[in-house]
Amino acid sequence: MAPITHNPKQTILQQYSTALVVGLGVTGYSVVRYLKSHGLKVSVMDSRTAPPMIAKLQANYPDVECFFGGNADHQNLSCRLVIASPGVGLKTPIMRRLKQDGAYIAGDIELFVEANDKPIIAITGSNGKSTVTTLVGHMCGSAGMQPLVAGNIGLPALDALTDQKKYDIAVLELSSFQLETTARLNADSAAILNISADHMDRYESMGDYVLAKARVLRGSKQVILPRHDDRLKQISYEGKVFSFDLDEPANDSEFGIRRESNYRWLMKGSERLLRITEIPLIGLHNVKNVLAALALVDFLKLPVARLVSAVRSFHGLPHRMQTVVVSNDVAWVNDSKATNVGATSTALRNLEKDIVWIAGGQGKGADFTELRDAIRENIKLLILFGQDADKIESALEGLLPISRVDDMAVAVKQAAEFAQKNSMVLLSPACASFDMYKNFEQRGDDFSDQVHSLIEREAV
Repeated sequence: MAPITHNPKQTILQQYSTALVVGLGVTGYSVVRYLKSHGLKVSVMDSRTAPPMIAKLQANYPDVECFFGGNADHQNLSCRLVIASPGVGLKTPIMRRLKQDGAYIAGDIELFVEANDKPIIAITGSNGKSTVTTLVGHMCGSAGMQPLVAGNIGLPALDALTDQKKYDIAVLELSSFQLETTARLNADSAAILNISADHMDRYESMGDYVLAKARVLRGSKQVILPRHDDRLKQISYEGKVFSFDLDEPANDSEFGIRRESNYRWLMKGSERLLRITEIPLIGLHNVKNVLAALALVDFLKLPVARLVSAVRSFHGLPHRMQTVVVSNDVAWVNDSKATNVGATSTALRNLEKDIVWIAGGQGKGADFTELRDAIRENIKLLILFGQDADKIESALEGLLPISRVDDMAVAVKQAAEFAQKNSMVLLSPACASFDMYKNFEQRGDDFSDQVHSLIEREAV
């Protein structure tokens, strides 16, 4: 096939009448719905023999031609437009072949951006993006706006367009996978919250990963970045820059912390916003998340009182530093969403209580020695289980006491026996969950269930 010339002055839907959707998960199915609603002829490819949305596809779109299973990528397909789902790497053999054959490759977010006519706030980062995205949506809603919170969280972005949902502003959580297939986001406000090693089983280097994240800033009118992240100093961007961190802000384009009148205040430049003690979320890293959220909505000029009220009433998301229960002066905290080294390192560094730490799972090619810098004297015991427990133990051996167990039930029982009053038992795995669980939610639920069962048994 001759290479295709894509015309940036026309939308994708104006240029193509047929499309191949690669990957039939939730996002892939939302793409099929959107393309079919605009009259395109659609086919679907997935290397799995029974992808998650196959029943819905066959029930609602029986005319869509499907190529499933191990032989899917050997089909002789003539494709001008390919929409890749986030879980499909662009360097896989099938995607390389489709590109070499002249296909234009995009993702669902690029389709959304072309059709959207409302302001966009875009958030990415290795950790904290779901919390910040949800908080930004909550802030906008508290100020009287009707936000669409979508992307890598909750509703697939294209479903909002297909279903003609009404919204005043789009607040998008975007993974590096989604950004790989987004040419130019043109957000009104865009943030990279942080960068730490993640998905190293997909990227050839940290540099490749950072470049994927940096795509969120393309065309953004306002750029939000952490002040002291050396990994982000090499990237280029446009737009007015605001920064955030836990130190004192030097000017009105910086958000930070200042101690005044025996309180630590969240500040924009010299303007007081709220006291740290008014934030219900656990850990100083969540203070950073609040600062980032405030910076992201700054261009909207929303009433400060409404923003402060939104922060005070925001108690976070399940499985993200979520307090399960406090029993006998021991706090049991579920941070199962910490599926990489960076997330767990951040949690450990920003907690002052004595900690019994539960970790382990599937490491995704991570370098666990990066956890060494996060080990403090307040971490009294590490309880390990899961596929890569050996690697974590080897990386941290000699720095703290380590115990090995077979499953969550034993981990919780041992943690209860060891934890002292005014301490915390923290599930922060630094790993994915797929070796033992369907997802991180199921792992967090198991932790919570085991904790409640233990407390109930002790109360008898």
